[in-house]
Amino acid sequence: MTYKYRPVGVCSREITIEVEGDIIQSVMFFGGCSGNTQGVGALISGMKIDEAIKRLKGIDCAGKGTSCPDQLSKALEEIKEKTA
Repeated sequence: MTYKYRPVGVCSREITIEVEGDIIQSVMFFGGCSGNTQGVGALISGMKIDEAIKRLKGIDCAGKGTSCPDQLSKALEEIKEKTA
């Protein structure tokens, strides 16, 4: 299933996440630092949702209190709630 998430407090404008069961199939960020967001997406493809949340949650960007990876963890938490 494909989910769209609107991040808050970061440069990216949207995150599209495709999951199958509890496995992340793909992640695309729209906006933000292209190389970094592509790298994050590539690294967590094939990973279980819980593991990705554990690794990404709380990462800060320049003192903003959040980051694109942190916002991705929030999106994944929402997906977990919807599919529970």
